[in-house]
Amino acid sequence: MYVITGITGKVGGALAQTLLSANQRVRAVVRDAGRAQAWAERGCEVAAANMDDAASLSAAFEGATGVFILPPSEFDPLPGFPEACAVIDAVKAALESARPGKVVCLSTIGAQATQSNLLTQRTLMEQALSDLPMPVTFLRPGWFMENAAWDVGPARDGGVVHSFLQPLDKVVPMVATADVGRVAAQLLQETWNGKRVVELEGPQRVSPNDLAAAFAEILGRPVRAEAVPRETWGALFRAQGTKDPMPRIQMLDGFNEGWIDFEGDEATVVKGQVELETVLRRLVSQAG
Repeated sequence: MYVITGITGKVGGALAQTLLSANQRVRAVVRDAGRAQAWAERGCEVAAANMDDAASLSAAFEGATGVFILPPSEFDPLPGFPEACAVIDAVKAALESARPGKVVCLSTIGAQATQSNLLTQRTLMEQALSDLPMPVTFLRPGWFMENAAWDVGPARDGGVVHSFLQPLDKVVPMVATADVGRVAAQLLQETWNGKRVVELEGPQRVSPNDLAAAFAEILGRPVRAEAVPRETWGALFRAQGTKDPMPRIQMLDGFNEGWIDFEGDEATVVKGQVELETVLRRLVSQAG
């Protein structure tokens, strides 16, 4: 039995579908059992649990061959990341209590960075789960290609991709969520000892200029990338409702300055199969 948290999202859904296609038993962990009705109809068990509730998580993890942890992301965290810490404490206590056979935890590129930023939530998770008594894999994917959903409208309507990733010709490791879920499923079915880190990116690294060129090809119109001046980020993020924009700004600085990157060399990074154009075509189609 493989237990999946976050099954209603893109990564968790891709993971579950891969396991079900391999005739594996799956238990879906959700806050509201009604949200997993479609997965129940596909043959999944359903367990209700909150990610910050150790007791309900422990019951959901009971008897598992492997557990996939997809921690919720807090995009406007309070200082010290208390929201993430509450989840981390509950997940660790539940895993120590239930003792599943193994754990795969979704982390992030740059989780080894020492500078505080929005992704530090994943750093804290890795640090807390590293001393668990069962085998643990931290899956560190690159920048999600699906983040380009925000760019579809501006590219289609104005021929511009407004980029916080800079300079515009700097390539960044990106990956499709379908690849993340597929690789997570493969990892869950493997056997290993102790703690390991697996880093994952797509077939090619992508620059903002590459992203604009791909949109141009798909939309059949000129599209250019345009850098959003850094001095405007704070006011822009606050206008969007962010109370403290600094964690997000520090994350973007990390990508742009290069200290948010893979820890291993490029030869050790797992390559995904899904091309950027495939993801962008789907995003454009979904946008109508």
